[in-house]
Amino acid sequence: MNTFRDVTFGEYLFSKIDSNMYLQKIYRNILINYSKKLFNLSEQEEMPVNIGDALAFIDVLSKSCGTSLSDIHKTRAQEMIALLYHMHPQNEEILYCLGSVLATTCNFLGMKRLTPHFESVSLLEQTLTHFNMNYLSVPSDTGASFFPAQKEIFDSLSKPYFSYSAPTSMGKSYMIRVFIKQQIMKGEKKNFALLIPTKALINEVTNELIDDLTTLLQEANYRIVSSSGSIALETEHNYIFILTPERMLYILIDEPDLKIDYLFVDEAHKISSRDKRSAFYYKVIGKLEERQTAPHIIFASPNIPNPQIFLDLLSKRTTLNGEISSTACKYAPVSQVKYIVDLWERNIRIFDSYTRKFIKLYDMRQSYSLSELIVWIGSGKHNIVYCKSKNDAIQFARNYSKMQPVIGDTKLQDFAKAIRSDVHKEYYLAELVERGVAYHIGYLPANIRMQLENYYREGLIKTIFCTSTLLEGINLPAENLFITSYKKGISRFSEVDFKNLIGRVGRAKYNLYGNVFIVRLETHEAEIDLKNFENLLIADVPPQKLSIEAELNSNQKKFIVNTLLSGNVEIHKTPKNQSEDNYDLMRKTMLILVGDIVNGRNSRVRREFAPYLTPETEEKIRAVFSVTDKKPDDDINVSYDQIQGIKDLIRNGLSYPKIHNSKQGADYQETLAFLNKLAIAFKWHIYEHQTLGAGEGKHYSKLTWYTVLLLQWMRGYGLSYIIERSITDYAEKKREVRVDYKEEEVFNGSQKHKNIIIADTLEAIENVLLFRLSSYFLRFSEEYRRQHPNDPFTNNWYEFIEYGTTNHLRILLQRSGFKRESTEYIRRHADKYVRGSLERPKLLKKPLLDSPNELVKRDAEYIQYNVPELFLDEGEECDV
Repeated sequence: MNTFRDVTFGEYLFSKIDSNMYLQKIYRNILINYSKKLFNLSEQEEMPVNIGDALAFIDVLSKSCGTSLSDIHKTRAQEMIALLYHMHPQNEEILYCLGSVLATTCNFLGMKRLTPHFESVSLLEQTLTHFNMNYLSVPSDTGASFFPAQKEIFDSLSKPYFSYSAPTSMGKSYMIRVFIKQQIMKGEKKNFALLIPTKALINEVTNELIDDLTTLLQEANYRIVSSSGSIALETEHNYIFILTPERMLYILIDEPDLKIDYLFVDEAHKISSRDKRSAFYYKVIGKLEERQTAPHIIFASPNIPNPQIFLDLLSKRTTLNGEISSTACKYAPVSQVKYIVDLWERNIRIFDSYTRKFIKLYDMRQSYSLSELIVWIGSGKHNIVYCKSKNDAIQFARNYSKMQPVIGDTKLQDFAKAIRSDVHKEYYLAELVERGVAYHIGYLPANIRMQLENYYREGLIKTIFCTSTLLEGINLPAENLFITSYKKGISRFSEVDFKNLIGRVGRAKYNLYGNVFIVRLETHEAEIDLKNFENLLIADVPPQKLSIEAELNSNQKKFIVNTLLSGNVEIHKTPKNQSEDNYDLMRKTMLILVGDIVNGRNSRVRREFAPYLTPETEEKIRAVFSVTDKKPDDDINVSYDQIQGIKDLIRNGLSYPKIHNSKQGADYQETLAFLNKLAIAFKWHIYEHQTLGAGEGKHYSKLTWYTVLLLQWMRGYGLSYIIERSITDYAEKKREVRVDYKEEEVFNGSQKHKNIIIADTLEAIENVLLFRLSSYFLRFSEEYRRQHPNDPFTNNWYEFIEYGTTNHLRILLQRSGFKRESTEYIRRHADKYVRGSLERPKLLKKPLLDSPNELVKRDAEYIQYNVPELFLDEGEECDV
């Protein structure tokens, strides 16, 4: 027997509207006409568009409801009216329709910017608009309004467990910040934690939160903690942690009684990525679930259709039922117009998202380089150019800058001067910023990276060439995005990463749409390159799987179990050509699994391995690893066999080399010998074979260079000195420079060779000293303290490497939030800025806020709110 459901006229209309051929034709012709104007193809005739019919369709789409396509319809209505408005800004009908669409879709942010005086001719619609503005008002941000989907998500953030996804432009992090501020304003005394995927993003999120809270931090006794060594942790406050999963794990290990009330996992799709860091999310969530009072856990991710997958991490999911929920929003307040610009075959095609087909727009009459293309389309606009590698980003930026004049702006000239002073006088970036061009790559010093982001927002820097750092959530107001590769490093883009990338152009705060240009370079001559670009545009984001399910195959899981059954945790690559990320994920997963088996935890990792385990095999593993010397701990960066080696070394008298005075530093030979001992104990030849453990046998070829960098870094030298010493060493010893990852050339003193050494040095400091070696020093320091509980332990090299100095004042200032470079400036001008004792220094607020050093001034502007006790107001006496 057939069953029928009554449907409304609206449901029927909206379920069929996308197949309307006339609507598709109107949409297609609007795209073509907009594109002709964008590419300045004035010799071509416009395609016919009946404005009245177009506005009627736009009005209907904006009111879509009762169908799963409603969000997409509203986004399409916004896109069509925004493009028409761009082409016909004086048309009163279009302007009215623009205001009506923004009011109907409740895009009040766009409405205030573009049609602030709009009022519907319909009294009913006026009433509805005013009601919606009131209903969607942001509780802790006067004058601001949510989008409806934001409001729905915001109201769900107080649930015990919640996962949501939304387009990149939706403002997922904004909702979290608003929620935290509302809780604080209501007088709640809670601890919040935001997991951020990269260190580079921590500064941006911290500054945004301080901008939101300002004096409320001190009034409500809250502190933002963005590092595990934060000085705020030494006094009683409520906390807002903004940390990477690795750093959050260390805090949870060090502070077993610390209560976290809310955990927000931003960019949660990283849990389903092949990134080796995904393992830390499993561990952090597992640690928090063990607490007597488990926190609320909220996952935020971009674009994925099944955000509920992340709730599968919860060990108690089967008993939670109604306490968990998820939502996937498809409405985007910003649209992207997408093109393939084929420099090889010399044509431009528009991607029609209605038909999922490409429209030939133009056959280019001449060949264009990437730089010429950016000048053609992006002159005077905010442009971002995505590149698959650091080398490409630098080279493309240099090529483009040659077509740009020196601007002559004093801010950019001062910035270039600071780069030459802080890094090197021949550093490429200094030349570029004078022309309003920059590159944005992972190893750039934080002070330089933040300054160029600020100048991009101000419009002084117009074009940035970047790598995948842009994927990590950095928000910049780009009008145009040029994508020069379908790869991220050597791997292909996943659909979710690609959609996240294109969502970075056009931001709700600045505009309603942005342009995406997929550029097939002249070097991409293979047909497969073109197909890969096309497939990324056509494909939807597929349902996601957790990394342990998607990235570890059955053979690898069996191999992990068999390795544990052998009583070993030293695991080798399988297969032999396994990528570094996949190997690291496999190893860290194994360390989580053995800990969960020994401690009887019903974690998501253990459930994933259930098909490969029996009660008998689990009992065998538990028996082997329950003995004292093999019992796993919670740090998944190292395994028990590595820790055992360190325990033996410290038991036999090993300690950090002595630093007799801060100027002289530690002895080079003693330090090299110390690192060689660590290399053997930590098995760097297995686990760090590309960096710390590189070399043959027990000859660690790179340790000599890392030793020099380490000693210079800990003595507090600036980057310019360290880099200059590296260049001098290459010149004196006629060392070879690796060019383009392939050929090696004897150093010849050229600017090209110097910039290669600069890049290698910056990358070694960022990725080897501050990430890898720092983690090993942390474990050494912890074990040394455990074996010497009564020692004062003033020679803590973990602290010295973490802060790049042995100077107590500089360490304290960095623990308070100042950048390393700022602390050296303050130390050198201590008579002007510092009062009090060495143990309890105070800073003079007004001189710091008026400092001629821009970095010091910017740091002080934020830190005055988060660490107010560090500052003295004008006329205030120091009580020390």
